[in-house]
Amino acid sequence: MSQYRRLLLIINPALRQSQAMNHAAALAKASGASLHVAALIPSWKLLSLLEEGDRDKAREGYLQDHRDWLKYQASQLRDSGIEVTSEVTWTDDMQHDILDHVAEMQPDLLIKQVQHASALQRAFFTPLDWRLLRHCPIPVYLLGEGDHALPRKVVAAVDASNTLAQDSELNERIIQQAYSLAIQCEAELHLLYACDISTLYLGDPGGGGLTLSDLDRQLRKGHEKTFLMLADRYGVPADRRHFIEGHPVAVLNAFADEQHVDVIVMGRVQSHGLDKFLGSTTEHILYQVACSVLAV
Repeated sequence: MSQYRRLLLIINPALRQSQAMNHAAALAKASGASLHVAALIPSWKLLSLLEEGDRDKAREGYLQDHRDWLKYQASQLRDSGIEVTSEVTWTDDMQHDILDHVAEMQPDLLIKQVQHASALQRAFFTPLDWRLLRHCPIPVYLLGEGDHALPRKVVAAVDASNTLAQDSELNERIIQQAYSLAIQCEAELHLLYACDISTLYLGDPGGGGLTLSDLDRQLRKGHEKTFLMLADRYGVPADRRHFIEGHPVAVLNAFADEQHVDVIVMGRVQSHGLDKFLGSTTEHILYQVACSVLAV
């Protein structure tokens, strides 16, 4: 049985060449889910420069153009057997309106194209995608630049550094989401743990009297054992288990590029070492990898 019954796609209708519609439609068809497409248009500030009558005419004409386009797109999707509904509306607060849609519709998955922001922009403003990762109550599927409508290689990025119940549960949810997505899309499922040894020392500052090299080996061996147990539990083949040392962002970026990954499934908040939160790992991955990110 599919884990998805209702999908919500948020699009910018001005970006008609985006592949977001094709990706969401392909997932809806593969999973048998219904799809609602919400085209939310940021308020057009230039309208305030026009006279009231001209402003209303321009506003309605702009909306109607996008409604006609989306109506045609939706009819094409229905012809292919997908249950789809659509809407085009103005928005003054994109985050608020997206979360209102989620609360009202109760979809199983929120789908949206990644909206890239430079480091300078991120220094002054929190990107919309980051805010959705932090506040959206359901899994968020942020689409990258991949050409495949359905993923062919899905990677579950887990954190085996902590065995607390909440971390184990998050790993379980990550793997379950990745497994279900891979099954529905007939994709390969890979399991990856980016083991940052430098942060693990924080959990054992004394080292138990061991030398640095001995402690390094002990920590690595313990975390690799935990990772392999997790892989065994889900029957992940040996050639699809990846225990790689290094900073998570750097490891995932390199792996996704070298292995032509289509989707990375990650947790939005994970603890590491002394309860250090790594929610930012998922956030920063958005601007490092070309593939899509499914955050749970």
